[in-house]
Amino acid sequence: KQETQLKREIPAGWAVNTLSQIANITMGQSPAGESYNEDGIGTLFFQGSTDFGWLFPTPRQYTTSPTRMAKKGDILLSVRAPVGDMNIANADCCIGRGLAALNSKSRSDGFLFYVMKYFKQVFERRNAEGTTFGSMTKDDLHSLQVVCPEPGLLKRYDDIVSEYNKMIFTRSLENQDLIKLRDWLLPILMNGQVKIK
Repeated sequence: KQETQLKREIPAGWAVNTLSQIANITMGQSPAGESYNEDGIGTLFFQGSTDFGWLFPTPRQYTTSPTRMAKKGDILLSVRAPVGDMNIANADCCIGRGLAALNSKSRSDGFLFYVMKYFKQVFERRNAEGTTFGSMTKDDLHSLQVVCPEPGLLKRYDDIVSEYNKMIFTRSLENQDLIKLRDWLLPILMNGQVKIK
């Protein structure tokens, strides 16, 4: 059928929704500056995409006065330059003004993740054309239009994708642990505290 809002055809049974219709969205809010620390005291805190890794952010800052929270498994989306960068929260955490947290209302987090990957490409294309996106407001994010498959197809898609995502997430967490171990072990080996036989 022809979709008038998008000016293109979409399959029968599919629908055009706004992002806020399919996702729970929490915009970040920064806690008081004096509550920040790097000593692991309080709640894990991410201000923006600075600590983003390949898939998960690297814990660095904490806050004793958390404001807006993201749950473990939520998509962390950068809403300040670079707009659209994403990671997955690997623990409950506080999010600052540079981030938004998203999760699917229908538990189709795999679908939502790849929809947001698509939007990242859209933002990059607009930036390349000179339409700079310094930041994204709550209204901008809530009103993004998403083409959604009919529920049966969406469930089948998510059943397949979620297994692959679990495997990717597990391996990414293992990689983070190995990086920590390497960073701890390498200096000890270099200064001769430990010898390998």
